[in-house]
Amino acid sequence: MCGIIAYVGPREVRPILFDGLGRLEYRGYDSAGIAAMTAGGIEVQKKAGRIADLSRHVGKPKTPSH
Repeated sequence: MCGIIAYVGPREVRPILFDGLGRLEYRGYDSAGIAAMTAGGIEVQKKAGRIADLSRHVGKPKTPSH
């Protein structure tokens, strides 16, 4: 089953997306990803495994995204 979360607004988007994905994780994720709009375009990052694996893979953002 697929779970999707989205945010549009003035706050930094990554913490909001990770919080939402964490709330959906009980569904049994085998992979997860995020897409964020930055000054350079849409930045997509994905990783097999749990949300914590994706969070470590993404690390600190190079540029802010909202």
